[in-house]
This record gives sequence, structure tokens and C-alpha cells, in this order.
Amino acid sequence: MSPTKSTFGNRVPKQVQRCLPLYIAFIIFILLITNLDLLGSGASHVKRDVVRKSRSGSTAVAAEPAHFPKKIWQTWKVDALAFEERDLTRARTWTAKNPGHRYEVLTDNNDMYYVEQHFGPEGINRPDIVDMYRSLSARIIKADLLRYLVMYVEGGVYADIDVENLKPIDRWIPKRFEESDLDIVIGIEVDQPEFSSHPILGQKSRSFCQWTFMCKPGNPLMMRLVDGILSWLNEIAEKEGKPISEITLDFDDVLTGTGPSAFTIATLAEMSMREGRKIEWDTFHNLDEAVLVSGILVLNVEAFAAGQGHSDSGNHNSRFALVKHRYHASGWPSSHPRHTHPAYGEVEKCNWNAECVAMWDVNTAAYESLSEEDKAKMIEIKKANDIIEKEKADQQARFLEMLEKQEAEKPKFDAGPQLPLKGGDQAPLVAADPAPLDAAPVAAPPLPEAALAALLPAEVVGGKPEGEQPAGPVPRPKAAPARDAAPVLEG
Repeated sequence: MSPTKSTFGNRVPKQVQRCLPLYIAFIIFILLITNLDLLGSGASHVKRDVVRKSRSGSTAVAAEPAHFPKKIWQTWKVDALAFEERDLTRARTWTAKNPGHRYEVLTDNNDMYYVEQHFGPEGINRPDIVDMYRSLSARIIKADLLRYLVMYVEGGVYADIDVENLKPIDRWIPKRFEESDLDIVIGIEVDQPEFSSHPILGQKSRSFCQWTFMCKPGNPLMMRLVDGILSWLNEIAEKEGKPISEITLDFDDVLTGTGPSAFTIATLAEMSMREGRKIEWDTFHNLDEAVLVSGILVLNVEAFAAGQGHSDSGNHNSRFALVKHRYHASGWPSSHPRHTHPAYGEVEKCNWNAECVAMWDVNTAAYESLSEEDKAKMIEIKKANDIIEKEKADQQARFLEMLEKQEAEKPKFDAGPQLPLKGGDQAPLVAADPAPLDAAPVAAPPLPEAALAALLPAEVVGGKPEGEQPAGPVPRPKAAPARDAAPVLEG
């Protein structure tokens, strides 16, 4: 026996010597258990990496960045050099408030090239995406799909062309959150779950906003959306027996297929997968402060959808309001019409007012019991009212556009040198505030009785029946618009 071994054996009890290997094994086991979460998080993070393909054909995986790319993306018919004045005014708010960000617009002339470059053989190599995008003829579907493709590849901020930036992007994330813990920032658009069972409004009553959002490249939510859109379009084409370029889509088809409803369904599904449990809309109902769910930060409704006149969306003067949606580029429903009743129009015009929606439901149900003659009279009354309403809307639009143009052309006020007042005090000169943009609209002139006489039966000329009214419901009252309310559900 060596002196060293003898000395060690004399100092350490034999029971401890016999148990020492067990102690060492136990310590190693504890270390493995405590580091399993780190190993798991590393594995899950790989799912969010960006997969790219080099020109040589080898595939590379780029790690998800800790920060959101300083890029601002918009899509439109033409590039920024050819913008109309109103579009240019909106675009300048993004560059002025975010001088450290790159601003880029994809257009109808270069979008196909972008898709081919990034999703063709030299990019991610998804020929199904390239072929589908090339086949599409519906502008709104291409616009929705393109934003998801760009955000998957590039990341940064996406905003519709008619969205104005109110606060710098650097202030979008509340200070209590770490940017490295987030991979996407979204907001609420519609939060009216009490209408969830309504046959028309139900699928639109709970939705996240997709006219503005921010994400990091390689986000799996974006690819979940893209794959879902491709499957949906192929199903419609097969059902109609037509090629993709000839399929017919109405307003609700667009919302549920590529728009806010599709965005919401995919987001909740992604959250549920990441959390390992079903995430319901209740998590975001009446949201006052931002909520983080597995890397997806959800801001309250005022962030991206203030001033809608519903969903407790407040107004654009709120400190939570980050953007202002102007809606002037939301004309796509003319190509994909809503459900419109012949006598009572669109229930969406109620702007989620419960009393108005209930009256619309009652009136449209009672309409079915009317005689064909009385139905025809109700339809003529609606046509006359539509003429008046359109004139009012046109006058208000011209009035607001004139005020905005005057404000933009007004020279900056410079008080210049000021003379001291008596006593040595000096009062600064202050420029008068311009007229508010939400000033009362100019009233439209009433429709001449001669025009009404040509449209309506004799007993309803002038809008007041002289004889017996047609049996059944009367036209519903219009819901009072919010101060800066905009057309609803045209994201």
C-alpha cells in the first residue's frame, strides 16, 4: 500500500469512500436536470431562425436577431417618387419620426421580382409560393400575402400606405419588456366579442390589426399565414373549378382568407402551439396594458387602431396611440362587396352599435314578410337616402381634404424679434391653432322634390307619407359616427 493511499484512507471514513461514487453521480444528475430548460430553449429557438439558401445551393440558418430590424416597409401601386400628395404626406411621417430606419416601398412593378428572388431557387426555394403569387389577380390578396412574405424575409415594421406614424418606433415597446424576448409586436383592431354569434359580424368581432405590425425575420407566424393562404386559395379554386386567377371572392372571403380574421386565427394558433395550451380571445378582451405570450407582444386597441368609434378605442390624442389609419386606400371592398341588404344596406355601417345592429336584424327579418310591392317601395326609399348620404360624405371628404392641404401649405410661424413690454417682461407671440380636422361637416342640400318624384311613389314624395305607409319595418336610424371614426373593417 502506498503512503498516499494509506494517508487518504486514514482521513476519510470507509463508509464515505464506498458512497463517494454515488455522491458524484447524484451531483452530475442534478446538474443535468437544472440545465434541461436551457437545452430546450435553445432547441425551440432554432424554429425561429431564418432559413436561407446561398447561390451555391447550400442552406444556411441565420440566428434570430436580438433587436427588430430598423426597416419600414410599405406596398403600393407606384414607388414613393410618384406618390400622390396625401400618400407622400403619410410616408414622410415615417421617415421624419424614424430617421435611423430604412424606408422602402414595394410596388406593382417590382413585387414579382422580390418574390422570385427570395422564394425562388436562389432564396428559400418555395416554388409553390412563387407560382401562387404569379397566378393571383386580386390586388388585396396579393397585398396581404406580400406583407407576410416581406416580414418573414426582412422583418421590421409593415404599415399600409394610408397609415400615419404618430410616435417613433423606438417608443412602441413598453419599457418593462426586453426587446430580445419579443419576435413580433401586434395590436388589437376589433374587440366586440358580444357579437360573436351574429351571422354576419361574428367572424369579424374579435381581431388583431394587420395594417401595422412589427416582427423579426424568420418568424414562424408569418410562414403559418403564408401556408394557410396557399391552402385556402387552392381549396377555393378546386371548389369553383377555376384557375387561381379567376376565382371569385367577396368581402368576408378576403377577411377570413388573408385579412384580419386570418391573421387572428393564425396568431392564436401560433400562441397555443408555443404555450402548449389553447389561447382564447378572453386573454385580450378589454386589454388595458400590453400582454406578452411566448414572444408575441399584444398592444391594446389604441396602439394601432385608435379613433374607430368602437372597441373602446379612444382617440388619436391618447398617449397609447402609435399610428393613425386614414383609410383612403381601403377601396378594395368595391371589388369584393360586402353582404348588403336591398332595403337596409350593410350592418357594418352600424359601427358595432348594439342598438343599431339589433334594429337592423329586426327590420331585415320583418322585410321578408312584406309584399313585393312594399319591398319595392322600401328599396326606392333607400336609393333616395343613399343619394343624400353620398353627397354628405363627399362634401365632408372635400372639406377635410381642403383643411389638411391648407395646414400643409401654411408657412411655419416665426415670431421674429420681439419688443420688450413695460416692466421688462416679454410676452411670446403664439400662432393661432388651425381649425380641427374633425370639424362639423358641411350639410348636404336636401334632394329636390322633383328628383324624389321621379324616384318614389306619389305617396312618399318629400319623405313624408300622405296616405297609408307600407306595412312592415321602417328604415333604421343611422348610428352616430365617432368623432374621428373611419370606415369599419377595411384593413
